[in-house]
Amino acid sequence: MEPDNKAISWHSQPVESVVSHLETRLDSGLTASEAGARLLRDGPNDLREHPRPPFWKLVLEQLNSFVVLLLIAASVISALLGDWVEAGLIMTIVVLNSILGVVQESRAEQALAALKKMAAPEADVLRDGHRLKTPARELVKGDVVLLEAGNYVPADLRLAETVNLKIDEASLTGESVAVDKHASMTLVGDIPLGDRRNSAYMSSLVTYGRGKGVVVSTGMQTQIGLIADMIQSFEQEQTPLQRKLEELAKTLSTAALVICLGVFLVSVIRDTDLGLLLAADGGIMVYLRTFQSKLVEVFLIAVSLAIAAVPEGLPAIVTISLALGMREMIRRHALIRKLSAVETLGSATVICSDKTGTLTQNEMTVVRLWVHHAEVTVEGQGYQPEGIFRRPDYDNRQVEVRDDVEVAGLLWAGALVNDAELEESGRSDDKVTYRMVGDPTEGALLVAAAKADLWRHQLEQSYPRVAEVPFDADRKRMSTVHRLQVVTEDDGSPFQPGATGYVVCVKGAPDLLLQQSTHLLHRKGPLRLEEHDYHEIEAGNSRLAAQALRVLGVAYRYLPELPDAITADALEHDLVFIGLVGMIDPPRPEVAPAVVKARAAGIRTVMITGDYSLTAQAIAQTIGLLRSDGQIHTGAELDAMTDEQLQRVIEHTDVFARVSPQHKVRIVEAFKACDHVVAMTGDGVNDAPALKRANIGVAMGITGTDVSKETADMVLTDDNYVSIVGAVEQGRIIYGNIRKFVFYLLSCNVAEVAIIFIAALAGWPPPLTAIQLLWLNLLTDGAPALALGMEKGDPDVMQQPPRPAREPIVNRVMLVRIAIMTVALTTVVLTAFWIGLQEHGKDLAETMAFATLALAELPIAYTTRSERYPLARLGLFTNKWMQAAVAVSALLTVAVIFVPFLNGPFNTVPLTLAQWELVIPLALIPALVAEASKFVLRVGDRRRQHASA
Repeated sequence: MEPDNKAISWHSQPVESVVSHLETRLDSGLTASEAGARLLRDGPNDLREHPRPPFWKLVLEQLNSFVVLLLIAASVISALLGDWVEAGLIMTIVVLNSILGVVQESRAEQALAALKKMAAPEADVLRDGHRLKTPARELVKGDVVLLEAGNYVPADLRLAETVNLKIDEASLTGESVAVDKHASMTLVGDIPLGDRRNSAYMSSLVTYGRGKGVVVSTGMQTQIGLIADMIQSFEQEQTPLQRKLEELAKTLSTAALVICLGVFLVSVIRDTDLGLLLAADGGIMVYLRTFQSKLVEVFLIAVSLAIAAVPEGLPAIVTISLALGMREMIRRHALIRKLSAVETLGSATVICSDKTGTLTQNEMTVVRLWVHHAEVTVEGQGYQPEGIFRRPDYDNRQVEVRDDVEVAGLLWAGALVNDAELEESGRSDDKVTYRMVGDPTEGALLVAAAKADLWRHQLEQSYPRVAEVPFDADRKRMSTVHRLQVVTEDDGSPFQPGATGYVVCVKGAPDLLLQQSTHLLHRKGPLRLEEHDYHEIEAGNSRLAAQALRVLGVAYRYLPELPDAITADALEHDLVFIGLVGMIDPPRPEVAPAVVKARAAGIRTVMITGDYSLTAQAIAQTIGLLRSDGQIHTGAELDAMTDEQLQRVIEHTDVFARVSPQHKVRIVEAFKACDHVVAMTGDGVNDAPALKRANIGVAMGITGTDVSKETADMVLTDDNYVSIVGAVEQGRIIYGNIRKFVFYLLSCNVAEVAIIFIAALAGWPPPLTAIQLLWLNLLTDGAPALALGMEKGDPDVMQQPPRPAREPIVNRVMLVRIAIMTVALTTVVLTAFWIGLQEHGKDLAETMAFATLALAELPIAYTTRSERYPLARLGLFTNKWMQAAVAVSALLTVAVIFVPFLNGPFNTVPLTLAQWELVIPLALIPALVAEASKFVLRVGDRRRQHASA
């Protein structure tokens, strides 16, 4: 046997060829010795993980950031100069961020652990001619596996025998209806996974019937193994926020180095002129000593510039702000698994949404009936047995028809010809909830009958099943035989109380069932089918099918006594046709307004499903997702497209149907190639690779598999599409808040650089010491910056278009505002410093400069609460956190100036009342300038919008 079967399309091979190629026997399977040899050669049937990076490498990855490297450099320089307090504070920030980063790293490992849980722990297998149970991980290629209802498929199989076999493959294909499997089919070509009716795949669930299959792939070579490999093969990309902060750090560091070099050169040139004068008098040694002293002074100024340029508190404040945003996300039913990804959803331009269980309820539901020339609408939600049956009367008024003979008879027969179960799953406030066990189609019939108070377990007491003819692909129908035991008036049956004999209930494909029918049920009794009746039934079937409903026909036949042989030929003729049942996995009722809200925010919602295109189209139209010019493409069409062609059509496509996991990844990649920020929602194993490849993956918390949850960046705890839109809104608020405190911190830091730089050029002593700068950056600025992270957002946050994906955090408008604030802050601080130098000397001048800058930053924090709205519109006291933050910062500033033991380290002296009367008015000027600049910029925006309109 060839060890490598990657190139073989097993579904296109006849069973005999598969058996021959794998050197096995269908009647006895492999021998124990051969199975053991293959296990040693191919390895166990489980999902293997890529080697996890060592701890030291994870730590280095966390340190590989420009901001972090600058902080480390500043800490080392401070330590070399003996400033251990500064060095310690900076290294504390570095360590804290590294720990938070490493804790977040374990995503692929957790995803693989969840995939392992889905593998069947045991399998029924033939070995040496005996049927036995063996651990699923010990299965090998060539093993013959037996399948029964309720089993998970333990490996990828080419089916050899099937008897009414149905397998739920929703976790792999997204198709909500269990798939009929037929071993005798030989398929040609590389067809989609969902159409491979002669194969069964690892982790899917057998819902009906039984079968036998030959193992053709195990472990990482299975379809679920390929998904696992895709999950691990993708590199974890930086989020837009991480990239933008990295760009910001590089810009700041480059500017700081240039400014430091400028100060150094200016000072060297100035001091060189002094040295030449000393040298002319013969004082070479005096010159060298003086120049050395000046170099040390210049170096200290450069260190102060570096500390002033780098916002040391930014990484910590970003982390804390994202954590606070995550708490708000949880309140909105969204659990964030990676802090730095909180903001990404706010920048999303496209939501790629799975259909089954995400846009729909994942509960097949009967929504239409056709009985005796009339359509009946069935109301109700999912598997809950509560609903109303309505149809129009002669005046076109909607009337309830649950007790009509035709409707009741249709529900009665549908409940009897049924193997599903409706079980109580819980009680809350006297309300009972139910879950369906079995085939979703049969479950839909069962629930529809229960809505009319016709319960299968009660009906079978009056009509016990005595025989059945199972469904098969040729007949496309199923029949059950029941004895008329206790017929009553209100049991839904078309028989009179006290009737005896037997009844055959049949359900199946409407066209074939109609061929076996001779009568149509009427409230007066069975009427012979006329030509026009056949046409009306066929038209009704077409109307239901055009609504993308799965349509079944239901009929019955009365038997005075049982025939000698219980066969389809003996039972399924001369039937009384009762009616048609149309069912669908319905959309969630709250999805439609959520799609509209997302579209108003400039966000497209695109459906990506493994279901058929007609069904997907109907759901998309119902929820308003499909635009008037929107296109629908299938997986087969995607296979025929190049990546470039897909990128061209993707902007006009609203629905992708009948797609595979590989297709989903291609779609996400195409959107990303077109500069979209992509959010991918899903709940199945098949969604995991695309969830990881998207900018942000959104998994369903209730119906979602563990694999999708562990792979995703965000998990919705209520599986509600509305929560996705709420998360988008919160993501925008969080990003807006990040911009606010980035602007606030940069305005303060750039002003600090300008203050020191201009003072150095003027030949003044540094107005601020390194420890004062660090105090301002970490504590005085830090508390208000955190309060800015608690803002609730502008009122029109969801009426704004998504920000451009490549737009930096510091865009043109922010640069203008930073420049304005830098000029204002630099002017007032240097004014205070100059006055202090002229009247009181260096120490008092430094204190006045420090106090002016510290106090000026506090009202600026208030004005920064919105980039566009004035403070009067927001309200001065609407952010309670800002009141506390400003109070703390003000107290810290006063403490540094008036507490005696802090005066020495911070080089401050107490200020008099007259000096405060100078400092406080100067400190208020920058905030007034900030409010005026917002007004001017807002007027300019309105003029530009008017001109563009």
